[in-house]
Amino acid sequence: MNTIKYIFVTGGVSSSLGKGIIAASLAKLLQARGYRITIQKLDPYINIDPGTLNPYEHGECYVTDDGAETDLDLGHYERFLNVPTSQANNVTTGRIYQSVIEKERRGEFLGKTVQVIPHITNEIKERIQLLGRTGKYDIVITEIGGTVGDIESLPYIESVRQMKWELGDDNVLVIHLTLIPYLKAAGELKTKPTQHSVKKLMESGIKADILVCRTEHKLSNDLRKKLALFCNVQQEAVIESIDASTIYDVPIFMLEEGLDSITLQKLNLSDATPPDLVQWEQFLKRHKNPKSEVQIGLIGKYVELQDSYKSILESFVHAGAKNEVKVNVVPIHSEYIDDSNIAEKLSGLNGILVAPGFGKRGIEGKIEAVRYAREKNLPFLGICLGMQMAVIEFSRNILGLKEADSTEMNPETPHPVIDLMEDQKSISNKGGTMRLGAWKCDLKENSIVGGVYQYKTIDERHRHRYEFNDKYKNQLEDAGLIATGINPQTGLVEIIEIPAHPWFVGVQYHPEYKSTVANPHPLFVSFVKAAHDHSELSTEKVRENNATI
Repeated sequence: MNTIKYIFVTGGVSSSLGKGIIAASLAKLLQARGYRITIQKLDPYINIDPGTLNPYEHGECYVTDDGAETDLDLGHYERFLNVPTSQANNVTTGRIYQSVIEKERRGEFLGKTVQVIPHITNEIKERIQLLGRTGKYDIVITEIGGTVGDIESLPYIESVRQMKWELGDDNVLVIHLTLIPYLKAAGELKTKPTQHSVKKLMESGIKADILVCRTEHKLSNDLRKKLALFCNVQQEAVIESIDASTIYDVPIFMLEEGLDSITLQKLNLSDATPPDLVQWEQFLKRHKNPKSEVQIGLIGKYVELQDSYKSILESFVHAGAKNEVKVNVVPIHSEYIDDSNIAEKLSGLNGILVAPGFGKRGIEGKIEAVRYAREKNLPFLGICLGMQMAVIEFSRNILGLKEADSTEMNPETPHPVIDLMEDQKSISNKGGTMRLGAWKCDLKENSIVGGVYQYKTIDERHRHRYEFNDKYKNQLEDAGLIATGINPQTGLVEIIEIPAHPWFVGVQYHPEYKSTVANPHPLFVSFVKAAHDHSELSTEKVRENNATI
């Protein structure tokens, strides 16, 4: 294929309809037909990237191998396609304007007045087509954040209009995701909001080629016909996207609706090869038919918003399916854990994950949760800050260093077992300056992680400024907390374990970023298995006690 095809996914009526899931589902179907696919996200906000955003504002910040801090939708793209994304897969308005202004300062516009059209729109088009020009892909799917009509999105919509005019209808396709609300009082679905949304899109010079309609109820043929007539699309291009029990059902639903077929037809591409979804369907079968279940506590600071830990939650889905176990994740706010209530809050759990985060709030609750897991022999996984809390807990309660802490929380601590990385001490700007992206780690033989990964050296993604303080390594190891993963370049401790514990692992990196449907992350798979073993053991003890009575 010589000509790269571009698909744009826009949204209307309401935010949070699932443009990322629709884009990823279509990409999965096209990939399953043999096409080479990538997806990118255009975010209208003026931040350079989500790296400085509070998780309450934007959900989790996803990190790619090349160190880009990106929108969480890139996590969906990777989980569905099993293909890594990069810096080029997430573009923000802040990055666009920054680039244009830098060009203007260098004199690249030869003294011309810099304007939204053509300079901003040209920059947007350049970023959109950057992935297409790599030669790696047949089709580039671009999700445009926000909803049609937002002031922030207008330059992106105009860029799509220009590309459709420049490249032609056979090479540029627009899919509009919209909402068909159900009015309970009237007992019917209403199409008017979608009609207005499509009209708003047409006012910008763009005609939607395909309508994907989010709905709680089935769309009748009459309703589809009405939508097609009033929104100026073919009836077969009106696609129902009914609420699903899991996001992983959506590709199957879209296949049944023919989204991939109508897309290929409109792009003048062959749909002769049926999609190969055997592996996907096997995953869904295991996910929906678990043989047992476990309770795992997610100890975090942002549990009110599930998107704050999106990749962790999805990693549990993947690992649960692999083990044929239903993982019930119990969110527990670390700010409200203390010595007086911890037994009550954490009772009934088969495993504890202490989540990543920044700042002092809720830290003591995380440390208490680590202590509970260590003392009760509960399977434990600490990620990033969670690993650091495990080091602090062990230092305080086993080494007897009662004031042990991280200099992030207490710069004056006499025992900085966690300290600011040396190369971070001269940095003042917060955005994009952490230790980011994939770094190598050498694993110790005969360790938990050595058995989990089955490799001597691994690559995992990072996002942190503070590190294990090597000055305390010998003390900690002599007391039973062992460093089992070391960065070969810097000597940084990446993984800690307690061999005397059934399953106790802390990692400085973020394993959740690399878990996909096709390749569940081995650390989560092993952790869930350990939780399942704990559950089985607990059940057996109950049986023995009942038999004794």
